[in-house]
Amino acid sequence: SCVRLVERHRSAWCFGFLVLGYLLYLVFGAVVFSSVELPYEDLLRQELRKLKRRFLEEHECLSEQQLEQFLGRVLEASNYGVSVLSNASGNWNWDFTSALFFASTVLSTTGYGHTVPLSDGGKAFCIIYSVIGIPFTLLFLTAVVQRITVHVTRRPVLYFHIRWGFSKQVVAIVHAVLLGFVTVSCFFFIPAAVFSVLEDDWNFLESFYFCFISLSTIGLGDYVPGEGYNQKFRELYKIGITCYLLLGLIAMLVVLETFCELHELKKFRKMFYVKKDKDEDQVHIIEHDQLSFSSITDQAAGMKEDQKQNEPFVATQSSACADGPANH
Repeated sequence: SCVRLVERHRSAWCFGFLVLGYLLYLVFGAVVFSSVELPYEDLLRQELRKLKRRFLEEHECLSEQQLEQFLGRVLEASNYGVSVLSNASGNWNWDFTSALFFASTVLSTTGYGHTVPLSDGGKAFCIIYSVIGIPFTLLFLTAVVQRITVHVTRRPVLYFHIRWGFSKQVVAIVHAVLLGFVTVSCFFFIPAAVFSVLEDDWNFLESFYFCFISLSTIGLGDYVPGEGYNQKFRELYKIGITCYLLLGLIAMLVVLETFCELHELKKFRKMFYVKKDKDEDQVHIIEHDQLSFSSITDQAAGMKEDQKQNEPFVATQSSACADGPANH
């Protein structure tokens, strides 16, 4: 009876284990991040306290309250992408190329957060622009990914399956692995090497970290390219980064779609889905049968009408053929 009960509610049990596993994974991530990052935060806080105390000791004419007000205003401006440092005053956040980069991050839901609208009109327009643009972007990406998947995934798999007689499942797995390797190489390792050269303060790990955070649409905003002091060809660089993010996002979606079409993953996903009721399946079958029966009857009626239209011609032709031999 227990085995029957488990088999009868197998999907519910699998879904329960899935929810439990996800919650445990969240707790595991929180424990690891807290244990790794908390000591560094403590050291940074201690360093800032020492610098603040030393600054107040060297400038006795300045009160702590005045310093707090100044630092608060500086941090507020920094949150809006405006820096008080002299070596960052040459970079504008709302020129055309920077605005184009901001629009691409908004529509792709990456959202680095390094640049945000300052005015009320800009905030209101950002809401309206996102409400219309994000579904439009999803429609655009879905159409592009569907067309690319047909030529990049489905047709090559069918070609090797039909032409060479390989197993379709094996070909699909090998193709997905190769496609994933090529995508990671072209949109992670190679761009990370390029960013580590173009960005002065980035090493390869930080560049790879930026590529992953960006193409996974996490967008933490701690690393944003093209924000350095006296960046060469900054406008062209920003446009190139925008194109990279768009193409990389499309490539990531194509890879995900390719892996989702694997038979093994489809079977694995069905373990957590709610099974359709038999009554619902019977309704679909009845509707399908009624549709098929109606189409068959329509075809039969059409054939009868065609026969009726052709009957006088056939009768005349047959009578003429019968009279011909008789007159002979």
